[in-house]
Amino acid sequence: MQFLNSLLNSMPGAVAQGLIWGIMAIGVYITFRILDIADLSVDGSFCTGGAVCVILTINGVPMAAALVAALVAGFLAGFITGVLHTKMGIPAILAGILTQLALYSVNLRIMGFGTSAGSRSNLPVSVDKYSLWVSARYVRDLSTKNPLPVILLFVFAVIVLTYVFFGTEIGASLRATGANAQMARAQGINTDSTKVMGLMLSNGLVALSGALYSQYQGFSDINMGRGAIVIGLAAIIIGETLFLKYFRHNLGLIMFSCAIGAVVYYVVIQIILKLGLSTDDLKLLTATVVAVFLAIPNLKLRRRTWKKGGKLHA
Repeated sequence: MQFLNSLLNSMPGAVAQGLIWGIMAIGVYITFRILDIADLSVDGSFCTGGAVCVILTINGVPMAAALVAALVAGFLAGFITGVLHTKMGIPAILAGILTQLALYSVNLRIMGFGTSAGSRSNLPVSVDKYSLWVSARYVRDLSTKNPLPVILLFVFAVIVLTYVFFGTEIGASLRATGANAQMARAQGINTDSTKVMGLMLSNGLVALSGALYSQYQGFSDINMGRGAIVIGLAAIIIGETLFLKYFRHNLGLIMFSCAIGAVVYYVVIQIILKLGLSTDDLKLLTATVVAVFLAIPNLKLRRRTWKKGGKLHA
């Protein structure tokens, strides 16, 4: 009974974190599935969004403007990755690593802005001093301060706006680039520009997620984006495993499944932690969860094949 009570008490926080990371997962989906690019710069841009949001909030900038600035900072990070890849011929995965590496120093400088040292590894932002839109302190409160409605509103807005964008001519060009770049070029599409645009959009959403997460936890930290790409991939794979056969023909619902996948991921993490697993093993657990959900589609295929008495060919 004590285990169930503890688990139920942790569920609002797990759902809130899952939805925030769900926005990041939607950003990762744009590059990973639509553009077919493994963009590792998101580990850095997630922290960039949080750092920009917190430093601006502390300096008296309205929260709405701080979130927009975080979004723009993510756009710039994606732009750098895109230019390195398309204009300088650097492979996408390496371009992302270079941007992520550079952002580590940039994020230290952002959080140390105005200090004598010029850099800081973390920066607190207390809900007692600043008007934060989301805070973990109120996640179990049945009041207007509960962050879940605000987070849900952000997730809904992101899904709707990205769905509308991909229905436009520019969005369709981006999707065509990911589906078949050579054919897209034959149709007169500037695939370099669409790749840069996709990376900008992806990193912008990741930075927005980081900005919300820094508010939620009450601080930004230089390591808060470490492993973000793995969590994003986990959310995508979980969402596809659970819902793809129902949502496969609707991009909006696919992005919704990414957000739900992030929630499922955090719920699973909470369940396992409540069973007694040490937080030191969290990275191992994350890798295991991702590996399991990546393997499920192949295992299902093998099962169907052997049921029919056939052989599975590589």
